[in-house]
Amino acid sequence: EDAYRAVGVKPYAEPIRGGTDGARLSFMGLPCPNLATGGMNAHGRMECVCAEDMDAMARMLLKLVAPEA
Repeated sequence: EDAYRAVGVKPYAEPIRGGTDGARLSFMGLPCPNLATGGMNAHGRMECVCAEDMDAMARMLLKLVAPEA
């Protein structure tokens, strides 16, 4: 959440049912959060991503792995 805030994105979490590879790995004992990509309408006909949102998510991931950067 700190990494999101550091790039100006308000953290938002909504529990979802399983079905992802990460959910299976978490069930097996390896915590795997589902991280955002900036995309919208996932797996739908109108799936898309805004370039600015994708850039924000890339900056967030950098903060996640290198908070001092």
